[in-house]
Amino acid sequence: MTEQRRNAGWAVLRTIAGYGVDTVFGIPGTHNLELYRHLPALGIRAVTTRHEQGAGYAADAWGQRRSVAGDVMPGVVITTSGPGLLNALSAGATAFAESRPMIVLSPGVAIGDEFADRGALHETKDQSAAAAAILLWSRRVRSAEEAVEAVHDAFALFRTGRPRPVHIEVPLDVLETETAIDDALLAPRATAAATELDAAALDAAAAALDGAMHPVIVAGGGSVRATAALTELAERLGAVVLTTLNGKGAVPESHPLSLGSELRLAPAAAVVNASDALLVVGSKLGEAELWGNELAPPGAVIRIDIDAAQLDKNLASTIRLQGDARAAIEALAARLHRGPAEPRDLEAVRASLVGAARAFAPLEMEAAEAIAAGVPAGAVVTGDSSQITYYGMTSAVRQDSPASMPYMPAYATLGYGLPAAIGSKLASPASPVVVVTGDGALMFSVQELATAVEQRLDIAVVVVDNGGYGEIEQNEADRGIDPIGVRLHQPDWPELARAFGASGTSVADASAVPGAVAAVIAEPGVSLLHIPLSIFGA
Repeated sequence: MTEQRRNAGWAVLRTIAGYGVDTVFGIPGTHNLELYRHLPALGIRAVTTRHEQGAGYAADAWGQRRSVAGDVMPGVVITTSGPGLLNALSAGATAFAESRPMIVLSPGVAIGDEFADRGALHETKDQSAAAAAILLWSRRVRSAEEAVEAVHDAFALFRTGRPRPVHIEVPLDVLETETAIDDALLAPRATAAATELDAAALDAAAAALDGAMHPVIVAGGGSVRATAALTELAERLGAVVLTTLNGKGAVPESHPLSLGSELRLAPAAAVVNASDALLVVGSKLGEAELWGNELAPPGAVIRIDIDAAQLDKNLASTIRLQGDARAAIEALAARLHRGPAEPRDLEAVRASLVGAARAFAPLEMEAAEAIAAGVPAGAVVTGDSSQITYYGMTSAVRQDSPASMPYMPAYATLGYGLPAAIGSKLASPASPVVVVTGDGALMFSVQELATAVEQRLDIAVVVVDNGGYGEIEQNEADRGIDPIGVRLHQPDWPELARAFGASGTSVADASAVPGAVAAVIAEPGVSLLHIPLSIFGA
């Protein structure tokens, strides 16, 4: 039986557990065992991935899924010092770029051993500085009390500000030292009152929306906890709704007013640029979402964001509302004089969007539409930085709730999809979960098949094989470069899956894809379906 010790590791994890975190991701190591010691007694599930990057991606998706169901909940990653922490920083950078909550816990060298350069195990010049350069902040604490304060500060940030990842480094001597910290200091703290919204700006925004003939709403990742209020506002205004990929599902995509997460397509930009009042909720309107499209609406531009620095980012606003999205939307709705608008016929616009997506990437869209036909309603579909995702699945899959397509459009890292599926399934076990990824991307995290099997998860893995790095090969061709380093050896994918303890199959006929996808999703355990892209376009 594990010996219990009331040390700083216990204090930190007891505090985190008090906020409702019941799962952590990471890899046990020589220096972090005084964090791992306490997990069973605190009722926290430890998920061991096969790489710390996978731990971070899984935590990122876990946090997204848990945060839309209740209080904002960070994914938590435990690394060892040195290489373990540095391996996780790409996942931390993902959470930073996509504005998602995450806590990375790591040990550090003992107090007094900083910059010693003695050749100690996992010695790193300044790992906290490395983390601080990538994450929102990194704190090297000097006591259990400081460590617990850092946890409270992180949760206050996640629940009242723009959520972004943080790192807490606990020196080895602090981590292992018994503490007499007062239990009252470990208890969760109430969320601070929201910043009061500017009444004059609310009045001006309501007036602009009341008088608009063609209002449009663009909903970003900052809107996903305001789903009901945002949908009601759209209905009151008769406003067309477009979302970013991080905001996908903020208004159900089956809703008559929704045009989905299609800002990358020219017809979507045309809708925005024809609006006489544009409401942007919780988005920086980054180039990774717009793909070269310029947003230049002639009317009022109203922006709501928790972060004042975002209110003019990439598109100047005429009316600025800094504050919580749900509170701002509800306050706006209370000021509107217009009632529910007449339904709008958007079928022609939808047809133009479908046509634009198919024309942009014909093979990928054909494959994505076939795959989507086999995905049941309510399934979580994770994506990767693969052509099948950003050219196809984001358009082909319509989601009716937020955080149902965990993805990272801004950071665009390879290897995200499979660990994100693991985190999604652990956060919401009742939902079907499928990752659709490319062969190149899956190879970045293929080892996490072992994690999914070990955790006894029901996950479907659909790998669309285009023979390597298809987009980079096209980029080379566009520059007059013969293919270099982009045509890759392919394993026997079904056999590889079986070697990990999963099931595996392949499909050779495009017409069989929807049924094959439905079958792997329905199959218990971890199931992989290999789809050669070459079977499409015949």
